[in-house]
Amino acid sequence: MSSGSDPVGSVELALTHTTRLLATQPALAAEQAAEILKVVPGQPLATLLLGVARRACGDFAAAANILGPLAAAQPNWAAAHYEHGLALADLGQGDAAIEELRRAVALNPAFAEAWLALAGHLSAVGDEAGADAAWAQHLKCSTRDPRLIKAAAALASNQIPQAEALLREHLKERPTDVAAIRMFAEVAARVERYGDSEKLLRRCLELAPGFAAARRNLATVLHRQYKDVAALEEVGRLLEADPRDHTCRNLKAAILGGLGRYQEAIELYAAVLADYPHHEKVWLNYGHALKTAGRQEEGITAYRRSIALAPRNGAAYWSLANLKTFRFTPADLAAMRALAGDAALGADERVQLHFALGKALEDAASYEESFRYYLEANRLRHASTAYDARRTTARLERSRQILTQQFFRARHGYGAAAPDPIFIVGMPRAGSTLLEQILASHSAVEGTMELPDIISMARELAAQAQARGQPSSPYPALLGDLTADECRELGERYIAQTRVQRRTQRPCFIDKMPNNFAYLGLIQLILPRARIIDARRHPLACCFSVFRQHFARGQQFAYDLTDLGRYYRDYVALMSHFDNILPGRVHRVIYERLVEDTETEVRALLAYCGLPFEERCLRFYENERAVRTASSEQVRQPIFREALEHWRHFDPWLGPLKEALGPVVDAYPDPPGF
Repeated sequence: MSSGSDPVGSVELALTHTTRLLATQPALAAEQAAEILKVVPGQPLATLLLGVARRACGDFAAAANILGPLAAAQPNWAAAHYEHGLALADLGQGDAAIEELRRAVALNPAFAEAWLALAGHLSAVGDEAGADAAWAQHLKCSTRDPRLIKAAAALASNQIPQAEALLREHLKERPTDVAAIRMFAEVAARVERYGDSEKLLRRCLELAPGFAAARRNLATVLHRQYKDVAALEEVGRLLEADPRDHTCRNLKAAILGGLGRYQEAIELYAAVLADYPHHEKVWLNYGHALKTAGRQEEGITAYRRSIALAPRNGAAYWSLANLKTFRFTPADLAAMRALAGDAALGADERVQLHFALGKALEDAASYEESFRYYLEANRLRHASTAYDARRTTARLERSRQILTQQFFRARHGYGAAAPDPIFIVGMPRAGSTLLEQILASHSAVEGTMELPDIISMARELAAQAQARGQPSSPYPALLGDLTADECRELGERYIAQTRVQRRTQRPCFIDKMPNNFAYLGLIQLILPRARIIDARRHPLACCFSVFRQHFARGQQFAYDLTDLGRYYRDYVALMSHFDNILPGRVHRVIYERLVEDTETEVRALLAYCGLPFEERCLRFYENERAVRTASSEQVRQPIFREALEHWRHFDPWLGPLKEALGPVVDAYPDPPGF
């Protein structure tokens, strides 16, 4: 840089020139900035440009060494904190990066790029609520359209109906506005209309294939729909475009867990923790993966680390309780009691803490107090659901009326020929995971997980029926409209979809989704050679075990004793109906009989599946496969009988459950006459 009569003007010109060079020739920009600093040592903008240029050249350490002192010297300059945050992130110092980005947006709430970067890093540590809020602020700051500004503001404050109305109006006039489409997809996702969200995001990416935030959202929405193979493909595209994309690793780890690839997920979570060691949600997810892979002690350590970082962490306390074999210490119990009285505790954290306290007090034989905590946890959870037991009863009654012996006789020969699937159905907490572990110990059977494919298929058929103008509750009536070819195609599609969950070439595989009992009609039509096993447990033992369990999603009937009893009774009625119209089609395993005479029941189970007896099925607890459900630790131990009558400790408070179950209790294990 040459000197002249107007040094100030020359510096300004040089800074302008350096800024222009930065986008296309960062190395030259770095040289120019260094020259300016020789003339004007410490010049703030030149220092900033030098740091940004060094980062653009890939010299992240040099960039951080330049930008860190600048941010300290200019504490009120948002751009300095923003650029320093980006450099820290490149160095793997994710926690420090988040702090700097938070400072940047606090100093300049209209800093759109800083909000966007913050959203990415919050997503990377699993703080989806924080990431969504930061993204909404980014939209609010980056748009100039008044209606979009209002929509973004509504989204940021979680005013979903207002945001939806504004976006609908805007998209009528500008149907190709990708920012608005992406916001509309976020609205759909917030109310769990994931199918709608997926369609909107795919449209968004048709219009703007490089819209990384939309692709990341698509991967998340696919994961929430259990479409993990497709979700992994989208994450792969993001990482192919930017291998240093910090925001993808936590999501990718969750997706890998959904695919049963737990060792890969564990390695990825460990890498995330190297960059973000002080984020409790990452430690929590890491603990889940370790627990599922059977590494219990390491999982406990991760959960305790999560609690140490966030003492109000009800989710981590419940995760410890959900190990079933874990026992809280007196110090744990004291901390949990104190936390339960904390008015600042969030609603979901309070629910999970109360479930954990119920388990801790149950283990301490304080049954009345334990029940009070279980009852309050369920009351809080029930208040956030919209479950209507009458709708469930009506839906299952329709199945009994429509799916008759004549119905299936007229459709003999329908469906795919594949004999591979072994469906395990019934109530949650009825021993289905134990049956899966026993069968998966056989050399011819592969265990997978709770597969969503049958339920998703039923919902898809219902949506298609509604689109054709059929009734709003078309299942199972819609099954009557399926042709032989359609049933065969659906069965073959199920086999193709579930193949991605399989890791071996074993001829049989297990689909252990208890709720599939409601879709036995669909299974029979599309997979007539599949085996179906009904896992059944004493109604009071089973229902109370469900009542003690906090489910991450679904099972909305579980949070009220009357709803629970009614659901169990409806389930028994439907299974009894199938016993009558398709005798022998379903093999029932009574949990108590399995516990008392394991070998006899296992031999009968294998015979039903057409499999020879193998001694290893009796040593199922030696199987090291990953188990995701609440029984993950219990099925890694030999069968124990102590739990059979455990529910009786709570018998004095189960009146509403007994009343709702009615004759099912006294008739067990046989169904009453319906």
